[in-house]
Amino acid sequence: MKKLFLLFSHKLTKQQVADAKKNLGVEEFVYLPTDLQKLWSNIPPSLAELSTYLAPMVEYIDSYAKTEDIFLVQGDFGACYDIVSYLKDNGFDAYYATTSRKTVEKLVDGKVVKTSVFEHVRFRKYG
Repeated sequence: MKKLFLLFSHKLTKQQVADAKKNLGVEEFVYLPTDLQKLWSNIPPSLAELSTYLAPMVEYIDSYAKTEDIFLVQGDFGACYDIVSYLKDNGFDAYYATTSRKTVEKLVDGKVVKTSVFEHVRFRKYG
């Protein structure tokens, strides 16, 4: 059973779930445990390097991922780079979500208010 491990800070949309099932062959979605989700979503900008900080993520991957599993990785650029590199070095595929942005302008109380709406387009594999 192919699992999609979710290393990012949001919940999947219905469109993303459908796309992952249809185009990536995903049968199960695995959100991070609460402690790792907090770690991933709150990477301190003051850290000069991330290997020690990300060690629990690597331990989690090593403990739970199987060769057929894939990963959705989005977040802090450096953390994504480090984790995607680790995944690729260990034979896993990693993806990120692409979106289109639609800007809507409304006149509210005499002021123009712009709102951006992001819609899922596809998952793209990291090179």
